[in-house]
Amino acid sequence: ALRVPYEDAYFWMIDKPAPLPSSSSYKREGPTLENALYAYAGCPEGFVYRPVNRLDKGTSGLMAVAKSTLMHKRLMDILHTPDFERRYTALCEGRIEQDRFTIDAPIDRMEGDSVHRCVCESGKPSVTRGQVIARFPQTNRTLVSLQLETGRTHQIRVHMAHIGHPVTGDYLYGSAHPALAERFALHSSSLALRHPFTGKKMCFCSGLPEEIRALCVKK
Repeated sequence: ALRVPYEDAYFWMIDKPAPLPSSSSYKREGPTLENALYAYAGCPEGFVYRPVNRLDKGTSGLMAVAKSTLMHKRLMDILHTPDFERRYTALCEGRIEQDRFTIDAPIDRMEGDSVHRCVCESGKPSVTRGQVIARFPQTNRTLVSLQLETGRTHQIRVHMAHIGHPVTGDYLYGSAHPALAERFALHSSSLALRHPFTGKKMCFCSGLPEEIRALCVKK
């Protein structure tokens, strides 16, 4: 069943499982979050899917979906401001020595490839801030909290691979892991926003999935 931690007249806050594509497409068969939300809402006539922060198929966690065009516009207007703060938790390969770090590296499409992104001088400005939560010497992995200042496609995955610490199980920018079927160890764990209509500051949290927690102590 679809997990919806919060809903009001303006938006849904969804805790997306992985692997599940966020959006439907004529190129894609099988379940999607868009179809699951349509069913959850009672299959209303004229349903329009309006995601605010999009998550990759292999990323789990919190995602806001607006119920109206106006709410979608207002949430998009604050998406990359202090009024819409997203934090991710990622398990990454190797030992990250710095307790706090900033990755400021432009990202663009990889030439001749519609899926892969890469760090390159011609890319768009991209900034990720990180803080180490825990280091696991027995598995040579590091658990980190990450905050986006920009929202490029695959930003966290590209940035962590760029500094030599790809997200565990990232089959595009690192190596797949057999314990993470079609997903990787990246989770949208916290989303805080100021409600555009009520002005209320709201904060939502989602615990790290068991399959990621298990890899903190297992190879």
